[in-house]
Amino acid sequence: MTTTQAIIAASMVVILCIVSSKVLYRLGVPTLLIFLGLGLGVSLVYPYYNDFNLTKEICSVGLIFIMFFGGFGTSWKAARPVAVPSLLMSTLGVGVTAGLTGLFCWGVLGTSLLEGLVIGSVLSCTDAASVFAILRSRKLNLKGGIASLLEMESGSNDPFAYLLTAVFTSLMIEGGGGDPIPLMLLKQVGFAVAIGGLLGLGIAWVLRKVSFEIAGLYPIFVLAVGLFAYASCDFLGGNGYLSTYICGIILGNSRIPHKKSLFHFMDGTAWLMQIMIFFCLGLLSVPANFPGVILPALAIFGFLLLVARPAATFGILSGFRFKIREMLFISWVGLRGASSIVFAIFALTSGAVFEHDIYHMVFFVAALSVALQGTLQPAIAKKLDLVDNETTVLKTFTDYEEEHGTKLLEYPIEAGSRLVGKSIMEANIPEEILIVMIKRGDDVVMPKGSTVLEAGDTLVITSPHLLEGDLNLE
Repeated sequence: MTTTQAIIAASMVVILCIVSSKVLYRLGVPTLLIFLGLGLGVSLVYPYYNDFNLTKEICSVGLIFIMFFGGFGTSWKAARPVAVPSLLMSTLGVGVTAGLTGLFCWGVLGTSLLEGLVIGSVLSCTDAASVFAILRSRKLNLKGGIASLLEMESGSNDPFAYLLTAVFTSLMIEGGGGDPIPLMLLKQVGFAVAIGGLLGLGIAWVLRKVSFEIAGLYPIFVLAVGLFAYASCDFLGGNGYLSTYICGIILGNSRIPHKKSLFHFMDGTAWLMQIMIFFCLGLLSVPANFPGVILPALAIFGFLLLVARPAATFGILSGFRFKIREMLFISWVGLRGASSIVFAIFALTSGAVFEHDIYHMVFFVAALSVALQGTLQPAIAKKLDLVDNETTVLKTFTDYEEEHGTKLLEYPIEAGSRLVGKSIMEANIPEEILIVMIKRGDDVVMPKGSTVLEAGDTLVITSPHLLEGDLNLE
């Protein structure tokens, strides 16, 4: 295939994915299922793609962007009340799910114990993209902070599932495959927290102090930071995905310029990465292999749905006074998705030897999970009376979609202010601040991007941050 043909094929795939999602998205069909299905359909016509290592590299890069945006788009204000149970679900809950599923595979399906634990590990994370694609398409918000809990759990449990996958695959490799397990765990978490945290805080400070001459460089700079957070941590033996997620959370919840445009740019980039990942995973699959994995995959899916996920959910959330109907819904929305399939590829390319076709097994479980659990998610939320009709679900994800405050504030520009002599376009005023008008002596000036601010001007402004009482243009 020539370069031109490859470009034509890639562009047609992206266009087809977007157009088909436009039709099926409104029906509540998760985007994961759409893109996987398209890749699977192409694999029937072009059954020659079987490069697991190339797919691993593609998906690794894609997951970096997705996890960085997942952190950047998390509203800490909304997530803070449910932060503790969310983090317990994404760590202890992942461990419980992986352990129970691994024992089931070993005791019932006849896998070795370690192979069973690898299967349990790759299936222990939930898919945030599928959960919230449905909530957004149906415009459903959930009562009691459940949407925030699900977002934070789904966004943060991938790194821990990856950690368990790495641990158990290393045990399958003769000689242990690397560092002792305690040291490996310490390095994975310690480097991730240190690098992700320091980078997030440091870059947020830099963005507040340094203005780039070209506005288009801001998203490029921030995405480069996300890549560096992953690569530097991974180079030192840490969990790069956890590092980039932590860095994204800190940056997304810091006061930095151009945040709204950064959010929309990264949203588009993350969607492109999702299309790329999901389509490649579908393309890599071989439909002829599915008959051999249907029965064990159905058994694993049933165990996850009826035993492992409920055990983790009720065991952890019962201590936080969640209602039974809330825990039932959270248990149901434990969708398995693209991350599980990607981690299965990581395990297969690690050097460990597997007796079972874990790729197609995990693929089938994830597709079935999204198709059944995802499609019924809105109906179950309504049946359990958990739909919140008073607020928009968009507030769950970020504070960039909240309605603007209706209060107005007069902001005087004093002599010596950094704003004096600059046009509104050059003044680097945060995008969430709207200048309604400018009072200049007895005159009223209608603001334009080219309007030069003068000492003695009074800006009449509105912003969501007026409600927080901490607005400062200096």
